[in-house]
Amino acid sequence: MVRIGTRLCKTIMGRSGIASVDYAVNPYLGCEHGCVYCYARFMARMGHAGEEWGSFVDVKANALERLRAEAPRRRRGVVYLSSVTDPYQPLERRFELTRGALQTLLEYQFPVMVQTKSDLVLRDLDLLRRFDDCEVGFTITALDDATRLAFEPRASPIQARLKALKEIGEAGVETYVFLGPLLPHLSEQGLDILLDELAESAGRVIVDRLNIKCGNLPEIRRVLSLHYADLQPAFEAALSAESRYYKGLKIRLTAMLGERGIPYDFCY
Repeated sequence: MVRIGTRLCKTIMGRSGIASVDYAVNPYLGCEHGCVYCYARFMARMGHAGEEWGSFVDVKANALERLRAEAPRRRRGVVYLSSVTDPYQPLERRFELTRGALQTLLEYQFPVMVQTKSDLVLRDLDLLRRFDDCEVGFTITALDDATRLAFEPRASPIQARLKALKEIGEAGVETYVFLGPLLPHLSEQGLDILLDELAESAGRVIVDRLNIKCGNLPEIRRVLSLHYADLQPAFEAALSAESRYYKGLKIRLTAMLGERGIPYDFCY
């Protein structure tokens, strides 16, 4: 059960520290998807200290009002939806803050970069295709949907994301896939099949490793003990500073992406 609250924000177009992004718009605080590895759990300190990540979401009730006030005054730059929440988590169906944000950003033709784990983004394809500069990306951690259920319990199924990715690309909108965080020994399963599909539907791929930060390790260990007890020692060993696991995986992935002609960037 996710507890939904409301809050007011002082600003909504925050300056972003992410490379190639100027602003971040986060219409919600918290995220229903409840991904086990999520680094954004540090946001719980904003009125939800000690609460389980994924158990709460605050709707920023004045987000659209603030955006309508801020957008005309901001220098044109890339707007990222979103950096510490998923803009298309399930409650977006009800509150439509992301759709409202896109409507305002479209009025001023801000370049937009969307990242989500939900095929709900298809609802807003009518807006997305009207931007002069727009890129929509899906986070995909592994092809296996059982892994998705274990680590991303309330996000859209992997096949639904892949179908949406293809549909968005066919509509003329630029696409990308954030391949990560790569889960040791789990993300590798079906990787050839996944990359074959991405070669047909993704404009580019961004790759990242699993980073242990913001208190996500206890939850990762809990899920491993429940679903992957036999794999847990090797999984945790791959995360150690001494391990060469991710270096080897990067070499393999570089070759696999190159063979398929997929443009790529690594975050590690």
